Amino acid sequence: MPGKKNIPPPFSCQSTPQVPELLNALGCTLAITTFQAGKVIFISAKNDHEIIQLPRTFHKPMGLAVKEDKLALAAKDEVILFKGSEGLAHSYPKKPGVYDMMYIPTAIYQSGEIDLHDVAWIGNDVYAVNTSFSCLVKLDPYHHFIPVWQPPFISALASEDRCHLNGMAVEGDKIRYVTAFGQGDTPRSWKDHIPGNGIIMDVEHNEVLAQDLAMPHSPRIYDGALFVLLSATGELIQVDRENGKPVTIFQKDGFMRGLAKYEDYFFIGHSKLRKNSSSFAKLSFSDKAVYSGISIVHASTGAWVGEIRYLASVDEIYDVQVVPGYARANVLNTLDPGYKSALITPNSTYWGRIE
Repeated sequence: MPGKKNIPPPFSCQSTPQVPELLNALGCTLAITTFQAGKVIFISAKNDHEIIQLPRTFHKPMGLAVKEDKLALAAKDEVILFKGSEGLAHSYPKKPGVYDMMYIPTAIYQSGEIDLHDVAWIGNDVYAVNTSFSCLVKLDPYHHFIPVWQPPFISALASEDRCHLNGMAVEGDKIRYVTAFGQGDTPRSWKDHIPGNGIIMDVEHNEVLAQDLAMPHSPRIYDGALFVLLSATGELIQVDRENGKPVTIFQKDGFMRGLAKYEDYFFIGHSKLRKNSSSFAKLSFSDKAVYSGISIVHASTGAWVGEIRYLASVDEIYDVQVVPGYARANVLNTLDPGYKSALITPNSTYWGRIE
């Protein structure tokens, strides 16, 4: 029909030619969360020329943590734990012999609606950023959350999102750094000073390491170095851990959020800007951030390697993680009762009947 627009299929995406070849060579799977679309998406190389996606539905998926054969996912009002199994992957009744790792939900912490952001494994325990209460928390089966740390400028534990605490960087068995949008102590006071009032805090020393940052997110420590995304300027920066001085590694017009590093490559999520947001309208690239996706950057040089660009459905990405060592990983959600047919014991795995 004349004038009819070509509407791309849901969750369709394009990648530059380098991406499938790189993922294939690395032998890993990318995992992203998009709370806006309600999906965790696993992205793998089908071969050297194509990528393939596996979207799974969750309620407002946010932070995702990968550790050995375990996953932890922060969602709307819960944290879901997953156990990985190569055996269940290889014998998956719906597609036997296709996947090399299968993550099965095995436990759920009921956190309540506390606006969880980043989540991390420390040993066998799960910690998260409780943005609503401006604190770091530990999850356990008997409480909705256990507060373990608050910034010193926060005077009370209250569901008021006073500083928009959002990200945390773990080193060894400790949370070393966090990111926040401000140092206010009143409800949502950070909104009055964005985008340039963000901070990185040293949790161990209980002090601000760097300030006047543009919406910092996704702090990560790799090989002893601290990296942070400045969402409001589209920058990946490395921060000197002694004096807080930032050095720009990479810059792109887009709301950067979600950072992972594998081998010598950074994988960076970037989002479209919300058109109805007065906060986002203030950003310098508000008319240029017109698509979401993943940028791949060579860590040693800061050179752009390639990208995955979404054509439909995915407007905002929160987290980006790498599932190392597995080229075609799968994950099951709790909305489809089929996951209950997967059984894991200390010594074996089984598939029961799948309806």
